[in-house]
Amino acid sequence: MGNIFDRLRTGESVSFFDPDYPLIQEACARTRAVMHLVNNEHDTHTILTLLSKLFRQPIPTTSVILPPFHLNYGNNTTLHEHVFINYDCSILDLCGEVTIEEGVMIAPRVSITTEGHPINPTHRLSLEGKPVTLRKNAWIGLGAIILPGVTIGENSVVASGAVVTVDVPKNTLVGGVPARILKNDLEHQ
Repeated sequence: MGNIFDRLRTGESVSFFDPDYPLIQEACARTRAVMHLVNNEHDTHTILTLLSKLFRQPIPTTSVILPPFHLNYGNNTTLHEHVFINYDCSILDLCGEVTIEEGVMIAPRVSITTEGHPINPTHRLSLEGKPVTLRKNAWIGLGAIILPGVTIGENSVVASGAVVTVDVPKNTLVGGVPARILKNDLEHQ
């Protein structure tokens, strides 16, 4: 049994009443303090430097994140080269890894979450989650929502307003609520 963050990352359901739950509240408070600075900053280099304190590794200087940006933890998120995250995006990575590969573009108001709660009401006061992966050159459209456990395939497009609940194959366009395949074989379009 690891610490509470390891337990969440490996998919364990953790009760709000777990004796280690205050560690989550403390970590999220530290993240909010850094995010306050990020969201009041205009200099791109300073923004990346501040966010690198939260993310697992330094954010590549070829990537851009435009504030306001919302993050509840940060330590489970990895950004690769040439990532673009537009205004007002939200990443909830407390319960799993969020991997954003090279060349991913994320439009304004996109929400990505690794977190959820059990549907059984007697267990609902718990956190549980699964990782999210955005593969190379994926494009996530305006206001899309990516739910826990989803992988967006390489070169794929998520249409504006889509709610993605299952994996998206590579070179595929999806849209709708819930998202469904609209077009395949994008690399030959």
